[in-house]
Amino acid sequence: MAEHKHVDLHVSKFEAPAKLKTLSFALVAIGLLTFVIGLMKNPDRLWTSYLVAFFFFSCMGLSGLFWIAINNTAKAGWSVSIRRFAEATTSFIPFILVFGLVLLLGFKKLFIWADPAVIASNPVIAAKTAYLNPTFFVIRLLIFVVGCMIFRWVIVGNSLKQDVSGDENLTHKNVGPAIGFIAFFALMFSFFSVDLLMSLLPTWYSTIFGIYCFSGLFQAGLAFLAIVIVLMRRSGLVKGYVTVEHQHDVVKYLKGFSIFWAYIAFSQFMLMWYANLPEETEYYIMRSLGGWMSISTALLIFRFVVPFLALLPRAAKRNDANVILVSVLVLIMQYVDIYWMVYPNFFDGQVTFGFWEIGIFAGFAGIFLLCIMNFWSKHSLVPVKDPRMHEALNHHVAY
Repeated sequence: MAEHKHVDLHVSKFEAPAKLKTLSFALVAIGLLTFVIGLMKNPDRLWTSYLVAFFFFSCMGLSGLFWIAINNTAKAGWSVSIRRFAEATTSFIPFILVFGLVLLLGFKKLFIWADPAVIASNPVIAAKTAYLNPTFFVIRLLIFVVGCMIFRWVIVGNSLKQDVSGDENLTHKNVGPAIGFIAFFALMFSFFSVDLLMSLLPTWYSTIFGIYCFSGLFQAGLAFLAIVIVLMRRSGLVKGYVTVEHQHDVVKYLKGFSIFWAYIAFSQFMLMWYANLPEETEYYIMRSLGGWMSISTALLIFRFVVPFLALLPRAAKRNDANVILVSVLVLIMQYVDIYWMVYPNFFDGQVTFGFWEIGIFAGFAGIFLLCIMNFWSKHSLVPVKDPRMHEALNHHVAY
C-alpha cells in the first residue's frame, strides 16, 4: 500500500445509534401493517404505492453499485475513501429480488396487458405480447436482479477482502467486472424501467425512457451519498479520510446530473410535442390534466432549477447545511418523479396521496436503513488498504 504522511487519521467502528435502530424497526412495522391492511381494504392504492416505493429504493441500491463501477472503470483514486458509503447502499440489492417477487402478487392490478380481455380488445397491446407477457417479464426481472447480485458479490466482495488481506491485485481485478456491470446495467436497467413503469401505459412508448429513469436514479444516488459524506465528516468517525474536498466533487456530480436529468426530460417531451402523434402525446396529456400539471411544473422547478442554482457557487458545494437541504429536496423529487410516472395511469386528473403511500414508503425506508447500518457495523467505514488511498488523502479541488 502506498505510504502517506498524514498523521491525523482515524477510522472508528460504526455502531448504529439505538434510537435509529428503533426507528428503523418501527418503520418496518408500519410498512408491514399498511401492506396487510391494504391487501384487505384497498388493493388498488396498495399496489400503486408499493410500486413507487419499490422502484425508488431499488434505484437507491443500484445507484451505489453503478457509482462503484464507474470509479473502478476509471481507476479513480480520489473517491476511494468514500467508496464504502456507496457500497453500503448495495446491501439492499438482494431485497430487490424479494420485493420484486412480492410485486408479482399485484401483477394484474398494475399491468393491464396481463389481462387477456384487454389484449383481445386492443390490437396495439396485442402486437406487443411477444415482449409484454408475464413469463418473459419474470425472466427479465430475475436476470436483472440476480445479475446485479452477482456483480455486487464480486466487486464489493473484492473490496471487503482487501480490508483483510491487503492484496493490491484485488483493486485491479475489479476493473473487468466493473466494465461488465456497466454494459449489463445499461441494457437491463432499461428493461427494468420499461417493464415496471412504461408498460403501465402499454399503448405509449419512448425510446429514451430507460435513460430518463437512469438520470433520476443516479441524481438521487448522488444526493444520498452527499448527505452521508456530510454526516460522516461531522461525526468524526472517519477523521482525515473524508474531507470537504470529497464532498465538493460529489456535489459537482450532483449538479451535473441535475442538468442531465433536465436534458433527457426535455428531449423526451420536446420530440413528442413537436411530432404530435396520438400514440406519443397521450402520456403528457394525462400529466397535464387536473392537479398533475402542478406536479409536472414542480418537477422542473425543484428537480432542476433549484438544485442547479443552489449548487452553482463553489462555496455552496462546501456548505454542509446547503448540501443537505438540496440533497433532501432531490430525494423528495425522485419520489415525486416516480409517483408522477405511475399514478396518472390509474387516477385520471386526480392527485391522491395519503396513508397508503406514506405507510408503504416507511416500510421500505426502514429496511433500507437497517441494510446500511448492518453493513457499516460489520465492515470498516474506509477501505484503508486500497493502494490508491494516497490519492484520496491528497485530493484537492481546484474549481
